[in-house]
Amino acid sequence: MSRIKLLEDHELSENALKSAKAVEASGGDTSTLRGLANRQDMFDAYFQFYMPARGGTTISDQLIELVRLRIARHNDCFT
Repeated sequence: MSRIKLLEDHELSENALKSAKAVEASGGDTSTLRGLANRQDMFDAYFQFYMPARGGTTISDQLIELVRLRIARHNDCFT
């Protein structure tokens, strides 16, 4: 059980709810999003950085994948 309350749909801001619905529609997990939504300032700052980075508009998809692989190897994750 998480120690940080994961907000329900009715507790999310309009922007957070829109993001959550998009993640759910793609089959993703909204736990991080719902946890960060407890602090709207952190939510906005995180996704202002994360979405452009993950979308490949600031760094390439290839570099993102290489970083993910390096992190996984560093943590002895070989899935």
